[in-house]
Amino acid sequence: RKIASWVLGTFRDRSELTMLTLFKSLIRSRLEYCCPVWDPHFIKDIQAVESIQRYFTKRIIGTKDMDYWDRLKKLRLMSLQRRRERYTMIHTWKILQNKAPNSTGLEFYSNERLGIRAKILPFNYKAQRSVSTAYDNSFGVKSARLWNLLPKSVNSATALEAFKVALGDFLAQYPDKPPVTGYTPPNSNSLLDWSCERGDGVRRHH
Repeated sequence: RKIASWVLGTFRDRSELTMLTLFKSLIRSRLEYCCPVWDPHFIKDIQAVESIQRYFTKRIIGTKDMDYWDRLKKLRLMSLQRRRERYTMIHTWKILQNKAPNSTGLEFYSNERLGIRAKILPFNYKAQRSVSTAYDNSFGVKSARLWNLLPKSVNSATALEAFKVALGDFLAQYPDKPPVTGYTPPNSNSLLDWSCERGDGVRRHH
C-alpha cells in the first residue's frame, strides 16, 4: 500500500493507460513475486492483497463509482487472486516440461481422453483439521488440482506461449469475483470452487 500511495502521489495522470502501466510495472510485479510459493488461502489474507489493486484502480478516471468486480471487467484485469492461480498453473506446466525444478515431487500421467494429468498426494483422513487445511493448500496438492481442471486442448500444449494463450481462453470461462471487504462473493473465487459449482471440478481429497 505504501508503494501504491507513493506512485499516486508522484504521478498526477489518472488516465487508464498511464495508471495501468504504473500499476503493472511498479506495484503488481512486487505483489506477484514468487507467488506460487506464498499464495494465501485465508480469506482475510486474500482480501489484504486484493485491497491494493482495489485501492489503486479506484483512482483511475471513469471507475470511481464502479464496484470492484465491474472495475476489473472494464479495465480487462484479472483479480490478483486469479492471477496467482494462473501463475501456479504456468509453473506446473514448466515442471512438466522440465523447465523448472520439481522440488515438490509432482508426478504426471497420460489419459487418452483428458490428456496429461497430475497425481494428487494421498490424504490421511484421520489427520486433524489443521493438517487437512495445510494439505489442501500445499503447492503439491493445489497445483495438481488446478492442473487437473485443464482440458486436453490446454494441458497438451508443448510451447509456453501456446499454453498461455490456451490457458487464457480457459480462464475467461470462469467468473472472477474475488473476496473483498464489503462484498459477498458466491464462493472463495478459486477456480476449484467455480469448477465444483459447474460440476466439473476435482474432489478435495483423493
